Amino acid sequence: MAYLQIAARLKQLRMERGMTQAQVAHHVGVTRSAFSAYENGTRYPSYDTLISLAHLFSVSTDFLLCVDNRHFVDVSGLTVEETAAIKNMVNLLRSKK
Repeated sequence: MAYLQIAARLKQLRMERGMTQAQVAHHVGVTRSAFSAYENGTRYPSYDTLISLAHLFSVSTDFLLCVDNRHFVDVSGLTVEETAAIKNMVNLLRSKK
């Protein structure tokens, strides 16, 4: 069951970014067939590959492993004011639900 949840999450993230399996595989240093196996739920990525995938997709490893459903946004390089504006926007969007 866990394989299938991780597989679905990887496919969702890849498709949201308009990437091919080959492109993702190249970015994280595995073969396309290895990444395909991750997406098909027949194989787990190694710890190093999992971390590379998290960086590529700007999510946490917990999110990839379906332990946590929160997305993370990389705010490195932004000012304190810009980061605060992003937090305010997220809070505003949450309050509309």
